Amino acid sequence: MKRSMYCGEIRKEDIGKEIQVCGWVHSRRDHGGVIFIDLRDREGILQVVFEPERKEIFAAAEKMRSEYAIWTKGKLRQRPDGTINPHMPTGDAELVVSELEILNSSPALPFEISDWSDVSEEIRLKYRYLDLRRPVFQKNFIVRHKLSKAVRDFLNNEGFLEIETPFLTKSTPEGARDFLVPSRIHHGSFYALPQSPQLFKQILMVSGFDKYYQIARCFRDEDLRADRQLEFTQIDMEMSFIDEEDIIGVTEKMLAWAFKQTVDLDIKTPFKRISYAEAMLKYGSDKPDTRFEMEIADFSEELKNCGFSVFANVLAKGKCVRGLAIPKGAVLSRSEIDGLTKFVGDFGAKGLAWMKITDTGAESNIVKYFKDEEIKTIIAKLGAKKGDLVVFLADDEKIAAQGLGALRLKMGKDLGLIDRKKFDFLWVVDFPLFEWDNTEHKWSALHHPFTSPKAGEILNEENAKNLRARAYDIVLNGVELGGGSIRIHRKDVQEKVFDLLNISPEAAKEKFGFLLDALSYGAPPHGGIALGFDRMCALICGEESIREVIAFPKTQKALDPLSNAPSPVGEKQLRELGIKISLKQAAK
Repeated sequence: MKRSMYCGEIRKEDIGKEIQVCGWVHSRRDHGGVIFIDLRDREGILQVVFEPERKEIFAAAEKMRSEYAIWTKGKLRQRPDGTINPHMPTGDAELVVSELEILNSSPALPFEISDWSDVSEEIRLKYRYLDLRRPVFQKNFIVRHKLSKAVRDFLNNEGFLEIETPFLTKSTPEGARDFLVPSRIHHGSFYALPQSPQLFKQILMVSGFDKYYQIARCFRDEDLRADRQLEFTQIDMEMSFIDEEDIIGVTEKMLAWAFKQTVDLDIKTPFKRISYAEAMLKYGSDKPDTRFEMEIADFSEELKNCGFSVFANVLAKGKCVRGLAIPKGAVLSRSEIDGLTKFVGDFGAKGLAWMKITDTGAESNIVKYFKDEEIKTIIAKLGAKKGDLVVFLADDEKIAAQGLGALRLKMGKDLGLIDRKKFDFLWVVDFPLFEWDNTEHKWSALHHPFTSPKAGEILNEENAKNLRARAYDIVLNGVELGGGSIRIHRKDVQEKVFDLLNISPEAAKEKFGFLLDALSYGAPPHGGIALGFDRMCALICGEESIREVIAFPKTQKALDPLSNAPSPVGEKQLRELGIKISLKQAAK
């Protein structure tokens, strides 16, 4: 090895040692005949000194510029008084160079290698090899590595077996669009890249591997946003002869271990639990951010006979009225409140009613329609205080929940109510088994079609809306970190669920025949969970987007500016696959 230490590992106690280091020139300073450079590697920065007495080395140092790759040898010494940098781990020492080799030069950079460099994402991804040299990204990927190792260490010690599942598999309906891979040998047939290892890990349970895990690569052909990529990584686990408590328990232990090993953070267990119904009511979301309060309350019962016709008419149609108290929101102007009305309108809400809480009670143009007792009930139920703004949505439950839930998050951020340093885990449980698809006019699985219903549930069309799932999601800081369920392990139950999802026996056999056959051979009770590894890394690193913890991500337009993927392929390759491109389609 050409280095004896990393630059960023050097500490005060290393002073006096002769060492060799390699890295990139982060910056260069010429101070009256002495040249200083900050030499950077993945662990940090070290100040390196070139003295004029060594003429040949000094002349070479004069030619060096940012991002030259160099090797150097020398002796560490204490920095002179007044030049120690307490903000750098290596700030007590500097390396006095005795030997130097310039390994490679660099042209002018498209952007500065700095955590504060302001450049478009398109340029950053085009020159990703430079972008990844930034200290913040070096740290992000060290964290990613440590997290991966910690997860593996924990699960290995718990008796789990790491087993790989196929990348080339059968296309099955799992919610998102599959990536298809044409077969060269079987023209007209396609493999699919897995959206998850779901079916294979269930088959592993049937096969007798009672504790499986995999840090799995998954693929979904879907529109991208901050927490979505075409290819992503998840911590995938499955266990046999267990129930929900076993999976929840091992997941909590794993996360506590992983956070401690990765960032030396103590995570308190057990995590809080709330039901899906409570989450949707109080927070307007099935992935609530509970780092701050501001809970939503329902007033459908209390206001069903109120004199405000807008509320009364909505409630008469079987819909709901829900409210939220915005702390110190009474200072908002009418135009600012109109902005909030427009904001919830994006979620389908037709309007936003409001009241300002004052010394004398409530003020607004709708207060006159409410009895004093109704106003007192509103204030008490929301815990509203003087100076707060109470807002209401009157609509169906889904729109009221989504609108107020989004508004709650917006105001939490705008008002600085969220503790950014806090890691707040909770479980959401007792999900519905199905949800109604208004577009397809049929029931669809809220999680996936292999989720087991609660024991004793009557599986028929009339009872579909009341069916509950043995499912559980884990949420961290308002982000769905992962989800799982106890699976259906009996063929007859799986067939009934397929029937309720309008999947015909023929379609079920074509898509899932191998799973149904496996379930008939003494399949044990089993269940598992999948945790978003990229999301977890992003949260630990304080990043808003998972693109900042994925080495080579795609843009929001699903492009890779570095390699220019996707790109056309040659006619010969297409002929081998039995594929012909329509000129009309290509033009689109």
